[in-house]
Amino acid sequence: MTRRALAVALALAAALAGFGLGAAGGARAATQAPAGAVVLVGTGGISWSDISEETTPNLWLMLRDGSSAALSTRSVYANTCPDDGWLGLSAGSRAAAPRAGDAPDPADRECPGPPSVVDGAVAEWPSYEQAAAEQRFDTRLGLLAQQVRDGGMCLRAVGPYAAAGAALPDGTVAQYGDYEPADLLVDLNACPVTLVDVGVLRDPDDVPAGEPTPGSRADQLREIDQRIGAVLEAGPNGADFVVASLADAGRSERLRMVLARGPGYGPGTLESPSTRQVGLAQAADLTATVLADVGLPVPDAVQGSPLTSQPAPDNSERRARERLQTLRDLDEASHDVHGLVEPFFQVFAYGQLVVYLLLLLVVKGRIGSEATRTTVLGRVRTLSVAAGAVPVSTFLANLVPWWRFPVEMLAVTAAVLGFVVVIAGLALRGPWRHWVLGPPAVVALVTMVVLAADVMTGSRLQLSSLMGLQPVVGGRFYGMGNPTFALFATAAVILATALSSWLVLRGRRETAFVAVVVVGVVAVVVDGAPFWGADGGGPPALVPAFASLAFAVLGLRLTWRRWLVVGASVVVLFVVVAVLDWLRAPASRSHLGNFVQAVLDGNGGDVVVRKAQQNVELVQQTAPLSYLVPVALLVLALVLARPTSWGSRALARSHEAAPTLRAGLVALLICLTIGFLANDSGVAIPAVGATLAVPLVVSVTIASLLNEQYARAGTRAARRRRR
Repeated sequence: MTRRALAVALALAAALAGFGLGAAGGARAATQAPAGAVVLVGTGGISWSDISEETTPNLWLMLRDGSSAALSTRSVYANTCPDDGWLGLSAGSRAAAPRAGDAPDPADRECPGPPSVVDGAVAEWPSYEQAAAEQRFDTRLGLLAQQVRDGGMCLRAVGPYAAAGAALPDGTVAQYGDYEPADLLVDLNACPVTLVDVGVLRDPDDVPAGEPTPGSRADQLREIDQRIGAVLEAGPNGADFVVASLADAGRSERLRMVLARGPGYGPGTLESPSTRQVGLAQAADLTATVLADVGLPVPDAVQGSPLTSQPAPDNSERRARERLQTLRDLDEASHDVHGLVEPFFQVFAYGQLVVYLLLLLVVKGRIGSEATRTTVLGRVRTLSVAAGAVPVSTFLANLVPWWRFPVEMLAVTAAVLGFVVVIAGLALRGPWRHWVLGPPAVVALVTMVVLAADVMTGSRLQLSSLMGLQPVVGGRFYGMGNPTFALFATAAVILATALSSWLVLRGRRETAFVAVVVVGVVAVVVDGAPFWGADGGGPPALVPAFASLAFAVLGLRLTWRRWLVVGASVVVLFVVVAVLDWLRAPASRSHLGNFVQAVLDGNGGDVVVRKAQQNVELVQQTAPLSYLVPVALLVLALVLARPTSWGSRALARSHEAAPTLRAGLVALLICLTIGFLANDSGVAIPAVGATLAVPLVVSVTIASLLNEQYARAGTRAARRRRR
């Protein structure tokens, strides 16, 4: 191994170790100062669009005088039944009760009714435990009640669903009472921790067929609000009150609401270290909050963090309306975008296929004439550069409140196209436009900078974007999700390829090598740092890709020994960073640290199996297009491996103007393939990466064809002049 090759490995290793060491610091406290009592009031089916001064006066007063956030209730299935929400509160993690029916989609099955308490125990508890074991989420039912009892306190459940949240690991409920207004004063002052079930809202137009509903949506909402008011009035003085909508209203999933009022929660907005988003919490945070509010430690098994309040200037009606509008925006955006992703990108993907098919017919001379060929090629190049600008524009579109418009699809499409015009115009108008890699380099640079800046400043553009993070799914709330990583990694490789080609053309191969290393280090640090991208599967894909490109720039052959050194370095550094992240406080860990904890608990195998199942389910749900992903990776590998193939001959036209293009495509293939294999839902990585890579590579090929056209036209003109 040469010293230069060793320099590549050491430079990337130093970068990874640097951000790994940073993971060991900055832990946040997992508990708050002890308080007298906490009352958690649980309901279901209520979102922020239901809250108003007129229809829900008690919830409105809590919003005005307390702290609030949107709540992701996602549990095991796409939608969350009331039992699921309360069992999740009990475990501090994802849980779900068995559902009746044999519909293929669990969301179409009937939610089970409220549990029953017989002889001081939840009768349905054995079925809950069996379901938890089958779901492989390391669910520890009864954790909340066990922690309260171990802390020398008592926990009282009021109402049937609350019994599921307050049960001990064996299913027994130490203190239980039915919801009776006359008994509230006694029930709410019996224990430091009280869980109250005030009923759930079930939408008559959205529940599965056959499931009964207690009445109209408006009547249910009015009754629940009245019950919440009664609890607030009868509750102990000095207690913290947390009101949470723990479940969905039917088949459709969406963000729900959580409110907190008391000594620990004045007027303001709730925030959670587990989501790293002000105004956005997840269901597991409620378990951590209940424990922290009475001064009890939060176990590592709880997958949430205690909620804290970011204070508002005052509790005026105007401030409350502003907070309500912000929360409604978060709810509406996350709900609306969920149904727009598939149609938007089907049109985007199939539209490109049609354009490229027409381009192929033009290149082969099947349609159009020689006179129109140049015009067609020029327009398709413009279109391909614009298509490459679409992915990053879907993030920038969230700078515009498109969800407030009557036709959301039209509004978000207009916002995306607006940014596409700006980015493509910049790429095609500057002095770099004449170079084949010039416009792709600009699009890649904009993509990389926007995504890096977003994850470094809180991932707000990613939330509820067409290609970003989906809060209703609840998989990730910050950092680099799979689609974001795919775009970021693809942009980084394309940018490094363009920079190295430009420098190699000028005879500065050493500088080109340095440029590749710098871009690679930046990409790995931004993607993998727990305080930014927090992506465990990204660095193992990025490091070999950039090592491959760096070797190629230096003209070094990739021997199996060099690959072995690079691979071993990636594995070792991945383990080191994961362990350093695990050393942080549980509330501050990323997915890396949580996986280490799962391995130590003996549940690492369940995590791997569950993630593999998610990949298989995603492939099945998105078939037949998803089946093309591994086929496309194989075809690309064959094209790049055979320089005489048709595909390589098409790219070879660009080699003189872009000498590292082929090496860059090999690096991109390595990155997307490893990302595909190493991540849950990894099938999305090469598919999303292609939305950026394909149009930009097409633009390079067309630019080369145009240069040939111009050269032939110049030759013919010279000949005519000589005549």
